[in-house]
Amino acid sequence: MCCRFYISKSPEIQTYTEKAQQSSLTSPMTIALSRPFKTEGEIRPTDIVSVIAPSRSGKETVFPMVWGFTIPRSNNPVVNARVETAKDRDIFRESWEHRRCAIPCSWYYEWEHLKNEFTGKSATGDKYMIQPRNTAVTFLAGLYRMESSKGIKYPVFTVLTRDSAPGISFIHDRMPVILPQTLVGDWINPENKADEIVSEALNDMVFEKAV
Repeated sequence: MCCRFYISKSPEIQTYTEKAQQSSLTSPMTIALSRPFKTEGEIRPTDIVSVIAPSRSGKETVFPMVWGFTIPRSNNPVVNARVETAKDRDIFRESWEHRRCAIPCSWYYEWEHLKNEFTGKSATGDKYMIQPRNTAVTFLAGLYRMESSKGIKYPVFTVLTRDSAPGISFIHDRMPVILPQTLVGDWINPENKADEIVSEALNDMVFEKAV
């Protein structure tokens, strides 16, 4: 799963935040939603961050987006979508086919899930920072859609998750789908088959305990 990630001040990451800040959507969104556009730090659900998606002309562009699909009669946004079932679920099906995005960040966080072998109960252990080996930017694969609130329309996104890579499965049995940078453009292009690109997701992760 993925319910936290981190945006650093590195030039590679700030390139994306600066582009999103220049979007004509950013100011209206922050005013209407009474939330800042996050340029760095730990990112939580409902935050506004930079996300890569195609423009109306199909050009790769960086937009401000809110993390989490909203659903009726719930205060909890849908921040993750299982890659195995997203194309079959009503809430994600159209986005899977036509509105895919990539979320640039430095790493994602995960808490170790510990299970008591006697009681079967789970407990939360250490918090880890996880990212692909030898990469300056971690590109989380996501889906997006448009929502309306307080008189404006704005994009929201959810992060796709998959079974964990073997090296980090001791932390959690799920992880985000992480794309190589060379496939970000292919992923956001709705003319391409999502299943084929997902099969190229990165598996070689490095991790350390978060302080």
